[in-house]
Amino acid sequence: MEKTEFIIPIGPQHPALKEPENFMIKVDGEYVVDVKARIGYNHRGIEKALENRTYIQNLYLLERVCGICSCCHMTNFTNAVEEAMGLNIPERAKYLRVLNAELERIHSHLLWLGVAAHEVGFDTLFFYVWRDRELVMDLIERFSGNRVNKAIPTIGGVRRDLNPELARDILKGCNILEERTKYYKNLCANERTVILRTLDVGILKTSDAISLCAVGPTLRASGVKSDVRADDPYLVYDEIPFNVITYDGCDILSRVLVRCDEIFESINIIRYCIDHIPEGPIRTKVPVFMRVPETEVVSLWEAPRGELIHYLKSRGGNKPYRYKIRSPTLANIPSACKMLIGGYIADIPITLASIDPCFSCTDRMVIVDVNKDERYVWSHEQLRRYGLKWYQQRP
Repeated sequence: MEKTEFIIPIGPQHPALKEPENFMIKVDGEYVVDVKARIGYNHRGIEKALENRTYIQNLYLLERVCGICSCCHMTNFTNAVEEAMGLNIPERAKYLRVLNAELERIHSHLLWLGVAAHEVGFDTLFFYVWRDRELVMDLIERFSGNRVNKAIPTIGGVRRDLNPELARDILKGCNILEERTKYYKNLCANERTVILRTLDVGILKTSDAISLCAVGPTLRASGVKSDVRADDPYLVYDEIPFNVITYDGCDILSRVLVRCDEIFESINIIRYCIDHIPEGPIRTKVPVFMRVPETEVVSLWEAPRGELIHYLKSRGGNKPYRYKIRSPTLANIPSACKMLIGGYIADIPITLASIDPCFSCTDRMVIVDVNKDERYVWSHEQLRRYGLKWYQQRP
């Protein structure tokens, strides 16, 4: 390493990171010249735990993969199980799942906009955005009974229905949120303090976004028109008219504008759902002791952060034989490292934040024996025995 170069560790505990992760930043003066990411600080073993619970019990566990996009994981799981069982759910349930998902997208994008404002030192914007975000959180709470873990989807349909009074209030709330988001978009596009911190900062070229397999708003802000809802529609997205938002600035400002415009699209999708939702049941009954036939299913979902992949393998029992989750943040970490290179040290926090990272639902863990150059993964029983032994030996 040159004498002018040195390493700055960001994380796993750092004010710029809301969750534990580590980035070793090599800098030359004020410029970033290389980045190495290390994940695995918050691995919770949820995938392995899923194999030891029934499909019904797993609903509650899946929802706790992420507190912001809990609906995405739970609904993607129910989609996978229903496809494995060949189960058709009522049309009304499909509309209600979409409505719930788009409310969640609005709250997630507003949450991110506030965090981005905080990272560039514009805390007044942070407070205003999060104040308005309470409106959609209140609507989610009225719909589901909860603000975070909403428990709307279940295998065979949904648990909660939409009554006329709530539908009317959701439309009123959408009108207010639309006006406020227009104001915030205009502010971000024209306010000098925001422009200086986001325009031509954290560049991710289109070719890099494609080669590094970026997803979601991160990919679309680099000019790539890709959205699972349009490319591989699920539920009733093939019936609902909406636009896939793209910007070609390839910088952080483009990522801000993509998310603002996606809030408008979510509002329009919600209005369409309320206007076109059919009458009828909201759930198809499934046996309490349900069994899933021997099969494999890959289920895709467009989460607020991008493409979310769930993989289910069944051997015909009442529990998954294998279950794997690939969250959008895991796909976007290589792109985040690329964005940092060539930028200033001062831009590291907002550049990392621009992918809207959620490290807690990303983490994976393998055991690496550096002496033998071997890698392996423990079984649940091995982890349990190791945990018991560790606690017994603890002073």
